[in-house]
Amino acid sequence: MTLAPMTPLAAMPSPSTAVWQLGPVPIRAYALCIILGIVVACVVTEYRLRRRGVAPGAVLDIAVWAVPAGIIGARIYHVITSPEKYFGAGGEPIKALYIWEGGLGIWGAVAGGAVGAWLAARQLGIPLTVIADALAPGLPLAQAVGRLGNWFNNELYGGRTTLPWGLEVHVMDPDNPGHALRDDAGNPVLQPGLYHPTFLYEALWNVGVAALVLFLDRRLRLGRGRAFALYVMGYTAGRFWIELMRTDEANLILGVRLNVWTAVLVFLGALAYFIRVRGPREYLVPVGEPAPVAAPAGDVSQVDLSAREAGAQPVAPEGYRVVTEEQFDAYRETGVLPPAEPAADDERPDASDDVTKADDDATDDAGRATTDAATTGSADEADGSPERADAGRTNAGRADGGGRPADRDS
Repeated sequence: MTLAPMTPLAAMPSPSTAVWQLGPVPIRAYALCIILGIVVACVVTEYRLRRRGVAPGAVLDIAVWAVPAGIIGARIYHVITSPEKYFGAGGEPIKALYIWEGGLGIWGAVAGGAVGAWLAARQLGIPLTVIADALAPGLPLAQAVGRLGNWFNNELYGGRTTLPWGLEVHVMDPDNPGHALRDDAGNPVLQPGLYHPTFLYEALWNVGVAALVLFLDRRLRLGRGRAFALYVMGYTAGRFWIELMRTDEANLILGVRLNVWTAVLVFLGALAYFIRVRGPREYLVPVGEPAPVAAPAGDVSQVDLSAREAGAQPVAPEGYRVVTEEQFDAYRETGVLPPAEPAADDERPDASDDVTKADDDATDDAGRATTDAATTGSADEADGSPERADAGRTNAGRADGGGRPADRDS
């Protein structure tokens, strides 16, 4: 009996170059994948925000804050969880700033991006939960695209395998980052054997998570951040078993990789949020319509005809108000803003205090008017002038009738 050879019949190659020079400027595949992932997330989020009532272009205002904050948070998490690479023996602290060499933690990216999105949400007047739910399917798609950068960098692979999709991994040249080490014949040097492409597993898993979020969000009409919590649960569930397959260096807690523990804790937190939080999907209508742009006065030659031909440009509203889906549909059909529902007394203590103060002031004014009327009437009766007493009583009635804030609120 002849044994079959152990050499695999197929394999997945890896790029031997991850950096290209455009004159003096290096073009890094890792950075391109990150940027492309951000674009994908922005496109998906913009589409979903518009369907919730947000003005066009709001995702760019959000990205200006969220993207830099996410990158900073991702790098901080990586440096904190792998400090020996930068501050240990033989480490170079300055390389903690070299994000182009890889090293971005998704946990820090989500946390930092959330802070940036929160700052943008406050400026735009959009609830953070609306932004989070709109981002929920776009973020895993962005992660899937970003994982291709790990393929170019020949990193984040798993253990040895003989599967047909086993990955060929190059030995990267430490003196020439972004390029594979080459032998005397000029051929790129490969690691012995094939390896699990865990970055690919995670990329495919993320695409599945995006599809799951889209399906359940459409079926269950999730709101109040629950779609984002569903994404977090889906991603961490996959990251748990994929992280166990990885063989790159990592800090351990009780013999288990740190990111495994992080995935478990984050999953439980997202699950608790998904179960506890309830409520309908949130839709937004603008607070105050944008003022129309007045035509410029003066000589006709001073009028910008190109701007007039381009048509009126959309103007972002001052803010947004949360309404029901029925109110939102009616607003889109008619263009008429739904009436604002009065808030409960416990939700607006300042307003109730103002009303109480107004009632007290009105009562005091009426009391003073009555007292003045009585005093005037007494004096007039003493002087024999009943007309003044009647006028005083009339003024008292007017003060009592005109001081009711209920008429102002209605």
